[in-house]
Amino acid sequence: MTVHSGGCHCGNIRLGFSTALDPGAVEIRACQCSFCTRHGSRAAADPKGRLVVSVADKERLQVYRFGLRTADYLVCRDCGVYVAAIAGAGDEARAIVIVNALDERERFSREPVPVRYDTETRDQRLARRRGAWMPVEIRGM
Repeated sequence: MTVHSGGCHCGNIRLGFSTALDPGAVEIRACQCSFCTRHGSRAAADPKGRLVVSVADKERLQVYRFGLRTADYLVCRDCGVYVAAIAGAGDEARAIVIVNALDERERFSREPVPVRYDTETRDQRLARRRGAWMPVEIRGM
């Protein structure tokens, strides 16, 4: 596994995305919801990989929920960077990483696939995330 590092602009939130996949082979999704389009989001996950999110000062972390309220969207309160989304808790927690928040984001070169999830029910959305998102470890929250 290779660890791809990243985080928010000010450094309060750090990321470690572990995957055995070549960065150019990782599927990039461009969710078309209003939150993601406003952030220019390009999201990735490897169900066989792992994401580690480390937060230095949890008071500077904004956790945002909207819509069906099935995921926490992590945004730095200081610099405004959207870094990841997490669904579930504990050992069941799964995440996506925002490629734009990775240090070597240009290596993730696949054209983003536009996706729309607004017709999913709450249960369908949770099931998709359990299967397609990756395990996550959160430190400092």
